[in-house]
Amino acid sequence: MQTLAEVFDTSVKEKVKDAKAIAFDTCHKIYLLMDNEQVELMRGYGYDPLITKEDATPDVMLATLQEWYEDSCGLRFIEAVSTNHENPNAGFETLIGQGDFAEDTPTGIIDLTYKTI
Repeated sequence: MQTLAEVFDTSVKEKVKDAKAIAFDTCHKIYLLMDNEQVELMRGYGYDPLITKEDATPDVMLATLQEWYEDSCGLRFIEAVSTNHENPNAGFETLIGQGDFAEDTPTGIIDLTYKTI
């Protein structure tokens, strides 16, 4: 299995080269937007920050994705999203899934333990 650093240096880095933009909900949802329709959709959803390829180079976008990931809660994930009108769910490609690198989550950020009192 690849390390988190290796995933960023391979699959995420490769996808960001073709991304039209990146978007973050400031909690745990991180997206690479692969076409202009997805960019406009995320703008409509109110995603901020949303950084386009006109605003940043692929290297800057990659560094920003790494920063967002590090600053995210334990439910974090990164997906590349392309428009698929026939099956919108088919447009999602998981690059880093929820819990894939749970051991890399700093302790204290999120506690999903439920206690009965």
